[in-house]
Formats: sequence, structure tokens, C-alpha cells
Amino acid sequence: MSLIPWLRWNEAPPRLSSRSPAQMVLETLMVELEGQVREAERQQWERSNAVRKVCTGVDYSWLASAPRPTYDLSPGERQQLEAVCAKIHPSYCGPAILRFRQLMAEQEPEVQEVSRLFRSVLQEVLERMKQEEEAHKLTRQWSLRPRGSLATFRSRARITPFASDIRTISQDVERDAPPPPRTWSMPEFRAQKED
Repeated sequence: MSLIPWLRWNEAPPRLSSRSPAQMVLETLMVELEGQVREAERQQWERSNAVRKVCTGVDYSWLASAPRPTYDLSPGERQQLEAVCAKIHPSYCGPAILRFRQLMAEQEPEVQEVSRLFRSVLQEVLERMKQEEEAHKLTRQWSLRPRGSLATFRSRARITPFASDIRTISQDVERDAPPPPRTWSMPEFRAQKED
């Protein structure tokens, strides 16, 4: 048994990252995009090899492996995606990655379509963030709104749900019909007959 781990007790504790949460979110999302682009390239290469193998009937992939062309985002597109990623709140980073992976698995897009799919996921997340912020703002306004007392409400309005001056046909029919047999678990209510 080595004693080296026990001798490290006087070392300084590991420092927390000096990067801001926004930078960490940006880097995490961009690394996820790059990883998914590479995975889409690999799948596209495997599909083309499978098609070639079916067409020719012979597999020469073991003989020579040509370097695969890699797809890179244009600098402008990369900057646009980074600008959108910077708007994502850290708490939405994980759900954004999960949604992106889910769409990638469902659609299996071509390499060129991955960035468009990523942008659509980021737009969904930004819309959800805006909706939740508006809902939070409304609940905050509602909770901070001064409330009137119940006594002032009672004095302003008198609620009588069963009193109505408007006669309906159903009331006339009900008046002439015999009362239905009473269910024993319910109390019996009868209107006073006018003579």
C-alpha cells in the first residue's frame, strides 16, 4: 500500500474555475456541437461505405483508408452560434444538450444540417426561457399586488347564485314536473309552493 495519497494532506485544495458560468455554458455547448458534427461525419462515412460495399460487392476498406474530409463551421456561423449560446442560462444548458441529442438520434441529419438543428434547439431554449421569465414576472406582480380585505369585497358585491330574475323554459318545466325520488344520502330541498 502506497503512502503517497496520505502525504498530500498539506497540499492546497483544488481551486474553482476562474471562468464565468456563461463562458462554461458557451464552451460546453460548442464542444457538444463539435462532438455531434464528428459523430454525424462518422455515420455519413459508414453509410457511404455500406452503399459502396453493396454496389461493388467487395470491401476494400481494409486495404487503404483515405483521410476523411472533415466539416468545419464557417467563422461567421461559429460566431453567430456562440452569440446565441452566450444567451443561454446555465440551468438550461443540460436540457438543451439533451434535446439536441434527442433530435440528432431521431433525425440522423447530414453533417451540413447539424448546425441548423443546433440553432433550432437553442432558439427553443431561448423561447422557453422567455416564457418562464414572463410567467415568473407575472407571479411576482401578483404576489406583490396589494390585496383588499374580504370585508370590503363583501360590502361591494352581494353574490346570490340561485336568485335570478330571468325566467327560463326549464324552470317552467321543472315547476310542473313531480320532484325526483330523493337519494337517501342527500338532504331534501324543496322550494316553497306559492299559493
